[in-house]
Amino acid sequence: MAKRIDVEDLNAWYGSFHAVADVSMTIEPKQVTALIGPSGCGKSTFLRALNRMHEVVRGARVSGQVLLDGQDIYGEGVDAVAVRRSIGMVFQRPNPFPTMSVRDNVAAGLKLNGVRKKSELDDVVERSLTMAGLWDEVSHRLDRPGGGLSGGQQQRLCIARALAVEPEVLLMDEPCSSLDPISTLRIEDLIGELKDRYTIVIVTHNMQEAARVSETTAFFNIAGAGEPGRLIEMGPTTKIFTKPDDTRTEDYITGRFG
Repeated sequence: MAKRIDVEDLNAWYGSFHAVADVSMTIEPKQVTALIGPSGCGKSTFLRALNRMHEVVRGARVSGQVLLDGQDIYGEGVDAVAVRRSIGMVFQRPNPFPTMSVRDNVAAGLKLNGVRKKSELDDVVERSLTMAGLWDEVSHRLDRPGGGLSGGQQQRLCIARALAVEPEVLLMDEPCSSLDPISTLRIEDLIGELKDRYTIVIVTHNMQEAARVSETTAFFNIAGAGEPGRLIEMGPTTKIFTKPDDTRTEDYITGRFG
């Protein structure tokens, strides 16, 4: 079941560098929320903070709250591994385990969670690949290496791997930036299908992509070199792209900077 995320006064650091400052927002379930803004404005850092991936970087830390249906994922005693299972991540470049078979790529998370029954694993593999729009293309080559797939197929394989552990939220960090136009459209279509079941947050530098796939858009920016990224404006995508409240948002979307 898709869940709502409430972010309250989130700050993120890498060592002494303050990367993201004072971000508060609500991310609604069963919608796509796009994070846009120039390079270095903290979008990816913020995204990683939503499932505690940020803290795997040495010296990185976070303050504030990230509430998943009211539960603070940074609360005392909360298991970070369980958080990342509930809030899945798809990265900018496809990262399947290259020598591992397609089947084992999808089942990797389940096996880590102790699932061993072959029939159960097979069912989840087929269901996840079907949801990722990949089953018809790879059902005859499940035992071949995942690294042998095309770039677009590899990205959908990574999405299937994330879906296999049944997350409630799916985070995507520029999932189409390294793909050709046809693969990009397939991923965008897939995002549109998945939002009926998941809460989806996507980072993108592609304004057209944000306009196509999202219901809500959040614009991040920095005041200058060395300054932390901040949330400037957030609202319905149609409003952000046609009549934003802040001139900085309009300047970025129209290409005057960034």
